[in-house]
Amino acid sequence: MYSQNRRRVRGFTLIEVMVVVVILGILAAVLVPKVMDRPDEARIVKARQDIRALEAGLNLYKLDNYEYPTTDQGLEALVSKPDSAPEPPNWKAGGYIDRLPQDPWQQPYQYLQPGAHGAMDIYSLGPDRQPSDDDIGNWDLR
Repeated sequence: MYSQNRRRVRGFTLIEVMVVVVILGILAAVLVPKVMDRPDEARIVKARQDIRALEAGLNLYKLDNYEYPTTDQGLEALVSKPDSAPEPPNWKAGGYIDRLPQDPWQQPYQYLQPGAHGAMDIYSLGPDRQPSDDDIGNWDLR
């Protein structure tokens, strides 16, 4: 009886395991190069998401205080109450965002009010960290 049960218990053979390893190797060889080309796209998507969040915070700021912070007050006005003129009359205790993010290239986001593209511009200088055509801004999100 013990020998009959032992014959029924089967594991994978070396050939079966090798076939699975070869299939996984082929899949990795095909997929890894495609995934490795995506970091730049991922950074751009992150910058756009950060800009949307900053824009939402600025819009809440404007709802409470009737105008956007000045360029001099900058995005810091979303985190801490500005003490320069014009002081916001209804600044929300705790701020409008928890902290100011840095762009994916480890630079601060830029802010202009009034902006060249609208009431205010929020943008990242992009991978070259210089004002150029590759800047990513809230004007691209509309």
